[in-house]
Amino acid sequence: MIYIIDHNDSFTHNVVHQFSLFDEVECDNYNNLNKKKLDKASVIVLSPGPGSPIDYPSTSNIYKKFKSKKKIIGVCLGFQQILFCEGAEIVEQKKIFHGFQSKIEVISNKSLFKKGKKFKVGRYHSLKLKEPFKNKDFEITMRCLTSKVAMSIENKKDKIYGFQFHPESFLTNNGNLLIKKILSA
Repeated sequence: MIYIIDHNDSFTHNVVHQFSLFDEVECDNYNNLNKKKLDKASVIVLSPGPGSPIDYPSTSNIYKKFKSKKKIIGVCLGFQQILFCEGAEIVEQKKIFHGFQSKIEVISNKSLFKKGKKFKVGRYHSLKLKEPFKNKDFEITMRCLTSKVAMSIENKKDKIYGFQFHPESFLTNNGNLLIKKILSA
């Protein structure tokens, strides 16, 4: 079962629909989490949402509690939440990307995805990872071809994956394939 933590975002139900293609999904608001569902879930998804990761201390606590115990996937704010919990700084971008399609590229040989593979993805964010980000367990695996902003991270040891873009967006080509590959890893 996949448990999605909703951060009051209009995209959360699109995320639910996408993940429902692969397994049973439960979704609750970050302020009203169901501990039994969390314990039962094999995968926890941190949804997109407004604001900054610092605004969601309950989600940070869930991440820290289940890190290395369950597969964790972060989308947009969820991606930022993972990095924030790992000591990264999340900062405002000069250009805001809301409803913007970008080309990204897989930059890592260690990624689940083939190095050099390019995707068109939907972006809806005003914050980004401040680099350099040094954490031996995490690798930035995809970048925007234009801005060079980090677009995905992987930590295979602890089964943690994150996308700064929205794989569920109609602007993302092959979003279902990306999710299927991570869920199968």
